[in-house]
Amino acid sequence: MHIYGHDNLMEEDALDASLYHANCLDVMDALIDAHPEGCFDMIFADPPYFLSNGGITCKAGKMVSVDKGAWDKSQGANVNHDFNHDWLSRCQKLLKPNGTLWVSGTMHVIFSVGFAMQQLGFKMLNDIIWEKPNPPPNLACRTFTHSTETILWAAKNDKAKHYFNYDAMKQENENKQMKSVWRFTAPKMDEKTYGKHPTQKPMALLKRCIAASTKAGDVVFDPFCGSGTTGVAALGLQRIFCGVELEVEYVELAKKRMVGAYKKANVEPSASETICNLEEERC
Repeated sequence: MHIYGHDNLMEEDALDASLYHANCLDVMDALIDAHPEGCFDMIFADPPYFLSNGGITCKAGKMVSVDKGAWDKSQGANVNHDFNHDWLSRCQKLLKPNGTLWVSGTMHVIFSVGFAMQQLGFKMLNDIIWEKPNPPPNLACRTFTHSTETILWAAKNDKAKHYFNYDAMKQENENKQMKSVWRFTAPKMDEKTYGKHPTQKPMALLKRCIAASTKAGDVVFDPFCGSGTTGVAALGLQRIFCGVELEVEYVELAKKRMVGAYKKANVEPSASETICNLEEERC
């Protein structure tokens, strides 16, 4: 595993993965300079939802704050949208000509994301509804219980000839065309063995997105890597992974999860480990 801008050495031989401890905008600018024609077959992004507003929710039967960190606090609609436009424009440049982008979000951010994608000229393919069968109860009792998230799937532009693994999706769905409403529970306990992230996505969700839109050996990118679920899913499906995470504790968590998955799979490593600093080497 290649770790950029990080101090700690890995104990394992390398996986087909690169992990940046840095601001995703800086990393994407460096990657665009190095690969002006694009270098990723698929991008999955789980950006800040901007919902850390001092509210409360229910977790494990207890009342807890919804605040997840400074990175999730809203700076106002205009600033939030400018940020979404900035990172989305970089993702578009980093996609290969036929690459696709997946973006997850709740009502707090997904409309801004969708509008920015339209402004940038992405080709919208699907709006997936992720239904959660066991959502936390609504403590205020003044609205319906929030039980879904939206995942937008889009191609780089109107000229893109995107890949869709129709047969695999149909086979997974009892030989029927798969619809755009997906039901997945929250991440299972074994997905939190090394720790947890407040917005962690279920492994099954990421595996489906990756299997649907890439082939073995394709390169998958996640600019908001978090606990590394995208990386673990991608590596498990024989894809190459590149991720970026700003918070050092989640860089450590993502690293542990990917190395742990490698150990569990007992797969031969593909290369030796490289450690470098983003300021010294931009790959």
